[in-house]
Amino acid sequence: MKLDKQSYQHLLEQKSPPSPLGRDCVKAFLFGGLICTVGEAVSNFWQWRGLDTSDAAAATAITMVFLGGLLTCLHLYEKLAKHAGAGTLVPITGFANAIVSPAMEFKSEGPILGVGAKLFAIAGPVLVYGISASVVYGLVLVLLGGGGGA
Repeated sequence: MKLDKQSYQHLLEQKSPPSPLGRDCVKAFLFGGLICTVGEAVSNFWQWRGLDTSDAAAATAITMVFLGGLLTCLHLYEKLAKHAGAGTLVPITGFANAIVSPAMEFKSEGPILGVGAKLFAIAGPVLVYGISASVVYGLVLVLLGGGGGA
C-alpha cells in the first residue's frame, strides 16, 4: 500500500488527535513545581540535620538523584511522567530517570555489556556536549584575554 503525501497527512491527523497544549503546560508546571518543592523539603531536612547551605545542596542533589532512580526502578517514575509530562524532565530526578531507564532495559545482557554500556545512552551525549562546549568556551575566553587568573 503506497500513500501519497496528502493521504498520509489525512491518515496521520485521524490517528493522532491534537494534544491539549494548555492543560499539558499547566500539568507540567504543577508536577515540576511539586518535585522542586520536595527538593526544597529535602534541603531543609539536611540543614535541620546540621549541614551548612552548600553541604545541604550537595546532599539534596544526591538524595533527589537517588529518589529518581529508586522511583524508576520501581516503575513509578514512568507512571508519574505519564500524567506530569514535561514536568518530570526538568528537575534533577529526570536526569536520574534518563540514566536508570536504559540501564534497566538492558540489564538482561549483563552488568558490563548491558547496564554499563547503556547507562549513559540518553544522558551521555548531553554530558559530552555540555563538557565539550564548556572547554571550548573556556579556551576561547583564555585566548581572547578574558580568562583572568587568580
